[in-house]
Amino acid sequence: MGSGVDWTKLPPELLESISEYLKLYTDYLSFRAVCRCWRSSTPKTPFHLPPQLPWLMLPPSQSHQPLRAFYDLSANKLRFLPVPESSNPDKRHCGSSHGWLVILDESPSILLLNPLSRAKLHLPPLSSFPNVHSFNYSRIGKEYSLLSPSGDPYTRNLRQMRDSFIKKIVLSDNPSKELRFVAVAILNQTGELAYCRNGEDSWRFIPGAQSYSEDVIYCKGLFYAVDKQGGIVICDVNHDSPRVSFVRMWSQVGGDLQYLINSGDELLLVTRHLDLEFSFEADQSYLVYRTERFDVARLVWIEPHWERVKSLHDKMVFIGENSSLSLSARDFTGCRGDCIYFTDDYSESNYDGAFGEHDIGIYKLWDGSFEPLPCYPRNSLFRLRWPTPLWKDPEVVTRLLIGERNTVESALGKLAEKQRQQIQERGDGR
Repeated sequence: MGSGVDWTKLPPELLESISEYLKLYTDYLSFRAVCRCWRSSTPKTPFHLPPQLPWLMLPPSQSHQPLRAFYDLSANKLRFLPVPESSNPDKRHCGSSHGWLVILDESPSILLLNPLSRAKLHLPPLSSFPNVHSFNYSRIGKEYSLLSPSGDPYTRNLRQMRDSFIKKIVLSDNPSKELRFVAVAILNQTGELAYCRNGEDSWRFIPGAQSYSEDVIYCKGLFYAVDKQGGIVICDVNHDSPRVSFVRMWSQVGGDLQYLINSGDELLLVTRHLDLEFSFEADQSYLVYRTERFDVARLVWIEPHWERVKSLHDKMVFIGENSSLSLSARDFTGCRGDCIYFTDDYSESNYDGAFGEHDIGIYKLWDGSFEPLPCYPRNSLFRLRWPTPLWKDPEVVTRLLIGERNTVESALGKLAEKQRQQIQERGDGR
């Protein structure tokens, strides 16, 4: 591998120590792919890695296509994964969290799927929510019987429940690392928040949090939810009965949509402002929503209020149907800080026959301009979503990276020499 040094003979403990210096998942996979010795000396799942750049899951090229395309923003390449559960047109994605997709179909089932490892988990079904009075497959077209917050009964069919009952589901932890995770669901029509622990049979409402349904994030053991005006509620679901704390805000924010982001030690609020536009195609006009601008604010806890942020500096945020997240652009090639990467997660009407571009792209906070994503398929009727970081099964992703390994020998040589000297200084004979 160069300079007459047989790199395959490095001690296993030294190889493992070197691998912990790698911060990008693709570099870690290239490291393990060098030879059998390097692969056997490092764990398949690199738990030391920081949060990775999310991939954009593109729409399937045709119905029932088992392979799904994911756009890797950093490498500016498409990655293909077998995700047959996601390609069926009868399925609906209901968010993504910690790299796991939430998938609904025309049944009560709620599936969690890891696209890389192919691992699957089931959350309690739709029929187990507190406001679902009964469920019966034989009542065709009225399979679900529900109660409104005021106690009035109403019915929903299988498709209506799949498409409109849940807005988004957020997980407290990565199920690949922690099976004792908690899931919180935002309900669309009632605005209520419901939660369950992994392994439980049913969902429970979080009392008093009905209007805080714009977005939810998990931070340091607690769930934070936001309402239309920027009001915050803190939900502690670590006990038998949820504990809810309301943050009295001294000022309100406007806008159409709110997104909460945990960015380091700060809690950020991204406000989306929408406008209506006419789109013309084939002598017909369509009224569609379009993002006009974004505002960013940080929460000041002294006399709680939102303080306007003019710059994110090296930070970039990803919003949409996923669990919102913030990353440092300096950790990834091909990315820029002070930007908001966004997808359209707010209006089904934009897809009821309206042609043209989706409301998706990059918003540059420093000048208020928009830029399309490089992979953006123009004039497409499909929806796009941002999954959160998808790094799980190294063997799966290694097959994606054949023929495109990054050379790491130079960096590894320096690290190996440094580690060798440190080992010798400790007098362990290596």
